[in-house]
Amino acid sequence: MKILALDTTGNVSSVALIDDEKLIGEYTINYKMTHSQTIMPMIDEIVKMTELDLKDIDYIACSQGPGSFTGLRIGAATAKGLALGLNKKIVPVPTLDALAYNIFETDKIICPIMDARRSQVYTALYMWNDGVLENITGHMATTIDDIIARADEFEMGVIFLGDGVPVHKEKLSKYDNFILAPQSLNMQKASTVASLGFQIAKEGGAIDGSEFTPIYLRKPQAERELLEKQAMEGKKND
Repeated sequence: MKILALDTTGNVSSVALIDDEKLIGEYTINYKMTHSQTIMPMIDEIVKMTELDLKDIDYIACSQGPGSFTGLRIGAATAKGLALGLNKKIVPVPTLDALAYNIFETDKIICPIMDARRSQVYTALYMWNDGVLENITGHMATTIDDIIARADEFEMGVIFLGDGVPVHKEKLSKYDNFILAPQSLNMQKASTVASLGFQIAKEGGAIDGSEFTPIYLRKPQAERELLEKQAMEGKKND
């Protein structure tokens, strides 16, 4: 089973190709260029370097979010365009699930945190159970203080990873039962999206491109600011 995977949900752009459980190639860029500048050239490069005929892939795995609204839309548009052009199905992979999947078979709780600004994070709590990664809280958009309080309830220790770790390192470092993952594990990786996508596809989780919908968790910033402005104006008029 050949899967082409992509992730544009954060600052990182990443593309990977796997054949069953073998990683064939991966490009990951964590630089200031926009995803619209990087994702298609990276796909073209991995196609050339692996001598891939795109018609031979079985699925397109796409990181589904949450994350950057612009990044989510670019990733979704790219995946849908490929799916339509190649007549292939998309395997939706929640970004937080893929991040947690970077930590394999630990007896500790895993807590990916993605920076959502204003002291908020996209997050969830996970644990491995008989070789299966389980989401034990559901995906959340919450404050860093809230997820710290929830995580501190677990005696077995909690591994934090994601781009929210360096942002909130000072707070997280105060807890003896918290472990902060190294930078190499804090980035979204298309290879992990592909590996988890492989499992999802085997379980029948692939969908038509037209059905693919990003996971946002929050309204876009512009919409939130408009609602806040309207609320403030409403209070003035009371």
